[in-house]
Amino acid sequence: MRVHFIAIGGSAMHNLAIALHLKNYTVTGSDDEIFDPSRSRLEKHKLLPEKWGWFPEKINESIDAVILGMHARIDNPELLRAQELGLKIYSYPEYIYEQTKDKTRIVIGGSHGKTTTTSMVMHVLKENNIDFDYMVGAQIEGFDTMVKLTQEANIAIFEGDEYLSSPIDRRPKFHLYHPHIALLTGIAWDHINVFPTFENYVEQFKIFTDLIQEKGSLIYFEEDEHIQKIIANKRGDISYLPYNTHPFQLVNNQSILQTNLGDFPLEIFGEHNLQNLMGAYYICKSIGLKDLDFYQSIQSFSGAARRLQKLAENDNCCVFQDFAHSPSKLKATTLAVKKQYPQRKLIAIMELHTFSSLKKEFLPQYKNTMKTADRAFVYFDPHTIAHKKLELISSEQVAEAFGGDNLSVYTNSKKLISDLLSMNFMNTTVLLMSSGNFTGTNLASLAEKIIVSAK
Repeated sequence: MRVHFIAIGGSAMHNLAIALHLKNYTVTGSDDEIFDPSRSRLEKHKLLPEKWGWFPEKINESIDAVILGMHARIDNPELLRAQELGLKIYSYPEYIYEQTKDKTRIVIGGSHGKTTTTSMVMHVLKENNIDFDYMVGAQIEGFDTMVKLTQEANIAIFEGDEYLSSPIDRRPKFHLYHPHIALLTGIAWDHINVFPTFENYVEQFKIFTDLIQEKGSLIYFEEDEHIQKIIANKRGDISYLPYNTHPFQLVNNQSILQTNLGDFPLEIFGEHNLQNLMGAYYICKSIGLKDLDFYQSIQSFSGAARRLQKLAENDNCCVFQDFAHSPSKLKATTLAVKKQYPQRKLIAIMELHTFSSLKKEFLPQYKNTMKTADRAFVYFDPHTIAHKKLELISSEQVAEAFGGDNLSVYTNSKKLISDLLSMNFMNTTVLLMSSGNFTGTNLASLAEKIIVSAK
């Protein structure tokens, strides 16, 4: 098989390219720019394009499939050439389905927690030597790539993202996987640029449940009111399995699972994570894993990259990084850290970086999401707003939207970091939240500076 990637440098795209290369496919690709870690990974496998740009002359009838990334535009020269030749053009989720349509597909969807839940399932299955294919939206410890596709595995596990599939395929990605086992973690409005109303956004999850295969199952977080509305009219040909927060107790800043098989200490914490864990438990149980095997394996799960990831700590201070950017995740993550370290001061720093978060109409969704922090900082870069071609927002608008007397708003990252490092971090937890990097800030280095100043 010969496969060509248009916009090979994307996070999911380059991982799929590597997965197919490891499957002995002939893989080529193009992009107008590629940054690390994609660049280094592609270079390692000799898949990095020799030149940046688009080269329609690369596209010919010997190509079996063209995979189109979201970064490409609908007038991309290589895409136009592929359409002219009548080649098969896929989005990456569409092609992943093609690669796994004869396997048992497990898809984890939801506005938040899907990466962590998917990672938990992957970790447990690997610990128990169960072979599986997968696609996940973050780098997971113990896994070389974010995509794996084989001939041998009978199970495929996907993180089900609701964002669009490609520039010419406007369906949400998770509509293309057709799961046998589906999980929904919860629903909270996101991607306002694609789903302009909350009702339209929720409808995508309803469609997702409609696409579960006959005799399949839906595992869902029972306390989410929007999921409850979706399942009000249950299908007769699938089973429904609700879950809640796994029973636990907090001992010396460590979460301990309470089960009928005994207590199991965890490396992760927070009620949100304990809900994700319960969902992962039911997925593993549904494919035949024994309870004891699950609980023993989940103890060593330390989390996905940038999902409440511990960057540095000493006896006086701890610094976490989290991907939180949506209002619901921001609120849940801030609360989880405060509950985990109740005797410590919590300093929470959040960057408005996504399209939705920077949109004036969406800002009111953030009301009181950081109120559990002792000090809260919100940062946004006006250049990012201009790049996304959005209406400019002001610091005053952001402050009013978030509310609370614990909040400071910054538009200069150097000033934010300078003021942050001037603070006293004794007996403090610091939480850095963004889907970006605070305009080029090395967060690992920042965390070390915070820890050093807390000694």
